[in-house]
Amino acid sequence: MIRCAKQTDMDDILTVYAAARDYMKRTGNAGQWGDHHPPQSLLEDDIKKEHLYVLDNKGIHGVFAFIIGDDPTYHRIDHGAWISDEPYGTIHRIASDGQTKGIFKQCLAFCQNMSDNIRIDTHHDNKTMRHLIEKNGFQRCGIVYMENGSPRIAYQYVKST
Repeated sequence: MIRCAKQTDMDDILTVYAAARDYMKRTGNAGQWGDHHPPQSLLEDDIKKEHLYVLDNKGIHGVFAFIIGDDPTYHRIDHGAWISDEPYGTIHRIASDGQTKGIFKQCLAFCQNMSDNIRIDTHHDNKTMRHLIEKNGFQRCGIVYMENGSPRIAYQYVKST
């Protein structure tokens, strides 16, 4: 079951992100989130804005943010272009504790019920996420840059009509 995260979920949410950071380090992607991303203050803000969701199946095993509306990170895209400039939702900070399979697919199905136009980005070294994104119908669009200037591969899913 996917539901909006609550402040009372914070300990479980932080545990999921810690497990995800550990997995990223073990699989050659230590730089994307380092030791502290996402910060608790960002997660608390996401909860207040009702952007943070948890996958709760006899415990919280996955977390992601889904934000509908313009994302300043995506204003500049190099080495390509967006498929559509229609209103979109963005998946950010998706993480799993590794105990439940299919977290990305469940997240995507949930988001597709809210928007036909979805964007996502990931670090070049995040091979697991790149595989999942590409396997689930996203098209690579180019390179975007985080606030700190770090490049990310940008993807977009547009439901065909």
